[in-house]
Amino acid sequence: MCISGKMSSYEENESKFWRKAKENPFVPVGMAGFVAIVGYRLMKMKSRGDTKMSVHLIHMRVAAQGFVVGAMTVGVLFSMYREYFAKPIEQEQKATQPK
Repeated sequence: MCISGKMSSYEENESKFWRKAKENPFVPVGMAGFVAIVGYRLMKMKSRGDTKMSVHLIHMRVAAQGFVVGAMTVGVLFSMYREYFAKPIEQEQKATQPK
């Protein structure tokens, strides 16, 4: 009984994530970009030359944060476009259609 309760909770959380991802697709893009940048920079750590470790890590953090902030900005602009430009145009078209 306890196991099935955990599974239903897991399924609810998973479906909640996919629902949120469909509402704002730039959140998973930002997360994937963050992971990709961090992974790439960690692989490149061996060939960083004579650059200090702290400088390399700061550059990695700035690049990853920059990507996430950029994805969030594009997501906000996209949702603003849908809310303030696309919806009024659709509503206007529905109002002008003959019944």
